[in-house]
Amino acid sequence: MEELAQLGWIDGRNARIEERWTDADSKRASALATELIASQPEVILSSTTPVTAALHRGTTTIPIVFTVVVDPVRAGFVASLPRPGGNITGFRHTEPTFGGKWLNLLKEIAPRIKRAAITFNPDTAPDRGNFFLDSFESAARSLAVEPVTVAVRSDAEIETAITALGREQAGLVLMDDAFMAVHYPAVISSTVANKVPSIFVEQGFARDGGLVSYGPDFKDIFRRAAGYVDRILRGDKPADLPVQQPTKFELVINLKTAKALGLTVPDKLLATADEVIE
Repeated sequence: MEELAQLGWIDGRNARIEERWTDADSKRASALATELIASQPEVILSSTTPVTAALHRGTTTIPIVFTVVVDPVRAGFVASLPRPGGNITGFRHTEPTFGGKWLNLLKEIAPRIKRAAITFNPDTAPDRGNFFLDSFESAARSLAVEPVTVAVRSDAEIETAITALGREQAGLVLMDDAFMAVHYPAVISSTVANKVPSIFVEQGFARDGGLVSYGPDFKDIFRRAAGYVDRILRGDKPADLPVQQPTKFELVINLKTAKALGLTVPDKLLATADEVIE
């Protein structure tokens, strides 16, 4: 809302801004999408693939600007990235190669791992969990690491999976998934307790006690998305606004967690980190 205010849209003065939160619940997303569409807003800003999908099913006319969507073409939101062609455009934030990038970073910090799991909720993960798997498995082969996929749908399943990984001295990659974004506190507590090195896309993961995070600058994405909302409110059409890629990425390393896990982070990696938490 700060960025919109800077662009001249003040809530309660010349604009009415309403917020809805789904907590990565697909049923709730559908209900809230129906409610929002019925109110006939001039534009909707959405976040994550499941939320954007619920809105996409409900309207082909109300402009939608999405954020935190991995593959808007495969999801059917846009015809192509340069020419969206409909009522939806926005900002994607990762690509398939990230599965391998996360594992490579994890292996640098925890070189002794011989097994690594990538975990996700198939109900909310991109392409039901398949989007990042090729690059993850390819990186695993090159690193002589056994790749494992773990589907979870609750905190209890997260804890069970991580406890098993701890017994195997394995590492964990959290897939870029709306469910994992909501439930990563359960991952942090369990990975530290079971001494499982882990990595996630969101910077908050490492700042809240996870080992390492690598991904786009989400604040920058939302700032840029406000610019698209502004342009649509001033008359531009989503069909004419190309889908944008992230321009800033951040590596955050939690040294306190590394020490608790008995890991020594290479100086080379510390030197390239955007933030080191001690």
